[in-house]
Amino acid sequence: MTNKAASRQSLDVALENGSVATSEADTEPVEANDCLNLYSRELNYLIGTLRRLGVPRSDIDDVLHEIFLVMLRRFHDYDQTRPLRPWLAGIAFRVASGQRRRHGREVPTDACETEDFGPWPDDLAAATQGRRLLLKALAAVPLKRRAVLIMHEVDEISMRDIAEQLSIPLFTAYSRLRNARRELDVALKALLKDKRHAQ
Repeated sequence: MTNKAASRQSLDVALENGSVATSEADTEPVEANDCLNLYSRELNYLIGTLRRLGVPRSDIDDVLHEIFLVMLRRFHDYDQTRPLRPWLAGIAFRVASGQRRRHGREVPTDACETEDFGPWPDDLAAATQGRRLLLKALAAVPLKRRAVLIMHEVDEISMRDIAEQLSIPLFTAYSRLRNARRELDVALKALLKDKRHAQ
């Protein structure tokens, strides 16, 4: 079963007859359907964001389900005049952070889960190898700084929106971005050096 099909199945369980059991009794079915439509539209974005934040592939379905439940509970707080992706990135970061805390202390290993979701034809081998290298280097950047780097560089979210969504001061966001860039550069250089010595 694909991730999208599995997520859709868990959403069907969560959305029974257009309503969801939440702690807030005033959630209306129309709001739940709007939230589900936005979630479905941005599902691929969320999967990619979670992978870049270092969520193991085996946990992605559970984390996606948790993100949907947070979206549903907090949907009344979402300002629909603003872009959706920064709001989703903030939720994804918080849920991924909570998931990491629940699973205990991170133990660095040489094995890095870098499997791609699509087919891997031979003509994409170089791109896949580069992606693998980048994901492994990103894993070396601590999550708080990695989240800011991904949101700004990959998702093209403004620093002001990042600071707001992560509930941190703007200068802290800039500091995390600068440090993340430096750490990513150091990690990439070390990986490339190791790769050259292995050949």
